[in-house]
Amino acid sequence: MFGLKETEVAPLVRAVAGDGTDRSGDELARSGDELARSGGELDRAGVEERFARATWTGIAEPGDRIAGFVVATLGASASLTAVVERLSAAEFLAELSAKGANGASGSLAAAELQQGIDRWQPRLSSGNAIVALRQAARFGARLRIPSDEGWPAGFGELEAYAPIALWTRGSAEAFDSLRRSIALVGARAATGYGEHVTMEASAGLVDRGYSIVSGAAYGIDGMAHRAALASHGSTIAFLAGGVDRFYPSGHDALLTRIVESGVVISELPCGSPPTRWRFLQRNRLIAAASLATVVLEAGWRSGSLNTAGHASQLGRPLGAVPGPVTSAASAGCHRLIREFNAVCVTNADEMAELAPLPTAAKPEEPTGGGDAHAVRVLDALSSRSARSSTDVAARAGLSVADSRAVLARLLLDDLVRESERGWLKPAR
Repeated sequence: MFGLKETEVAPLVRAVAGDGTDRSGDELARSGDELARSGGELDRAGVEERFARATWTGIAEPGDRIAGFVVATLGASASLTAVVERLSAAEFLAELSAKGANGASGSLAAAELQQGIDRWQPRLSSGNAIVALRQAARFGARLRIPSDEGWPAGFGELEAYAPIALWTRGSAEAFDSLRRSIALVGARAATGYGEHVTMEASAGLVDRGYSIVSGAAYGIDGMAHRAALASHGSTIAFLAGGVDRFYPSGHDALLTRIVESGVVISELPCGSPPTRWRFLQRNRLIAAASLATVVLEAGWRSGSLNTAGHASQLGRPLGAVPGPVTSAASAGCHRLIREFNAVCVTNADEMAELAPLPTAAKPEEPTGGGDAHAVRVLDALSSRSARSSTDVAARAGLSVADSRAVLARLLLDDLVRESERGWLKPAR
């Protein structure tokens, strides 16, 4: 299997194909059969596919369009085989052409494909791939691929820039909650105003059924995660390095808490350090995975504007929180509102309006058969204080006779009740 023994590869792949529960180093010494049981049943083709995608996450940088194109066209296994066998650019192009990748939907020139091959070859190491898998299994990380249930549909809009695979640590439920998530992002050097607004927004969105996506950085990101956790909500952190090495180190405790009740995600294998380029590429995943993106505080050149740019390009709803016009920390938000048509949002209700969640239809309030008089009588009643028919008539603007007639009809429909002191509306 790609020049490796299947007995060496398969147990590790099955270990990271499971539910992501923690496993100790001793557990990795189990037999392949036992790891297979803990990681789920995978046939040889399934093992090859996952191993190939795991390897690609280590040899191609996040957002590598050429890697994304060849993997999407040939498949992860066949494209990795082509790299392992050191096919020339011309031979690679012939394989792509045989798959129909030479039409209007897109094609690669020999020169740019050769550039891709030149980038991948120095990183092609079976040893590195095995070490990354062992490290992932040791930390209880899970490898997720596009064919898995729950893979975010929004990644499809990234086309060739979509992630080849994702490494995750945390709960499956939190990963699934990406389909109802809103991204809250902003400056690292946040002000007290920015952190307060973020705390209120994150907690408010959690109360409305949303999960919170952010990048685990200092400032706005960290506050968004902490407020979601404090509200017993689901929060997802996208990292720019491996899920085994939390960054920034000052958020080690926060990210550990996120793993316990949420999920951390990266498209880089364990052991990968964060870099400036990887932070920028990480931002496209935040924008693509979320229903909407809100920038809560950002300077004129803040990195969070990069996330907003990705959201705008993908056609995702984009919101920005205004700040004092004298505050440099909010200049980027004002720029988004003025130049990029971001919606001005000031609270959780307005943020939720960017991407409303589907809700079950609420039963209509009883109106006594649609009678306008019945509506007015019901409005005039209290569920705590009994009122006489005369009092109800005065409150409803009806005659006493009409009021009594409506009350009698509502009583037959069990929409009101009568006590010694008067009429009451049943508590609901």
